[in-house]
Amino acid sequence: MTLPAPLNGVVPPVCTPLTPDGEVDTGSLVRLVDHLIGGGVDGLFVLGSTSEVAYLADRNRRTVVDTVVGHVGGQVPVLAGVIDTTTPRVLDHAAVVVGAGADAVVATAPFYTRTHPAEIARHFRLLAERAGAPVFAYDLPASVHSKLGTELVLELAGAGVLAGLKDSSGDEGGFRRVVLGVRAQSSLDSFSVLTGSEQTVDSALAMGAHGVVPGLGNVDPDGYARLYAACAAGDWERARGEQERLCALFGMVGVGDPARMGGSSSGLGAFKAALHLRGVIDCPATAFPQIPLSLDEVERVGKYLAAAGLL
Repeated sequence: MTLPAPLNGVVPPVCTPLTPDGEVDTGSLVRLVDHLIGGGVDGLFVLGSTSEVAYLADRNRRTVVDTVVGHVGGQVPVLAGVIDTTTPRVLDHAAVVVGAGADAVVATAPFYTRTHPAEIARHFRLLAERAGAPVFAYDLPASVHSKLGTELVLELAGAGVLAGLKDSSGDEGGFRRVVLGVRAQSSLDSFSVLTGSEQTVDSALAMGAHGVVPGLGNVDPDGYARLYAACAAGDWERARGEQERLCALFGMVGVGDPARMGGSSSGLGAFKAALHLRGVIDCPATAFPQIPLSLDEVERVGKYLAAAGLL
């Protein structure tokens, strides 16, 4: 389908349901897609951090994008992550996902290698030249160890290299500078600025962001759709109430014991446990070597769902 310019609304990063032996559970993935579209989302982002893209073999990545694009059938745009360490590897992923029918690609700056801002700019320029689809930059300094500067983002946007930005940096001042920079240039009317911060969506939309890419949106897409609608209508009191309910629900990401697991195991494990408890996916397994939640921790996830009116 033709990608809206700018892309607006709720675009959740889709979890990747797995079987107990670590293969993609396509049946559960289809049900998850239906759950999200039924909840009123405006697009889908597959193969991002919440999708456990860093853990997926190339064949699993291909299964995910083929399954989602084929099932969606143009109902909403599908953005696909092409996240990898360096430009040649990213270009290979881009060829696969665009060939499968993804409407846009999402890429971070190169990582593992030490890169200069000029090299980061060249990376995105080469991707835009060769991908055959619009390119969204993914600002994720906690994992990539390289912050995308405001000037670089606006320069690449102005040159038509980038169609949008997914900002998961947590730098609200920097995020606002991008929003203001986009607003100041009429040539950037089609550039989309999306926040990846689930807990400050109302603030980001009040600043002028176009939408949100919420991992928690897998669990409660209806809640984020209501939040976006309230903000779009200028009903900030209703938006604040919905945002605060979602903030309380987001507490589930901390159920995992930090003495025995990392933050990804806890957060992604909680999202998948919640989807399992809600009957959306068959198995809450996360990819190896992440640590599974205990029965007690899963029970705590259930309490968060119940408090939010989702069980």
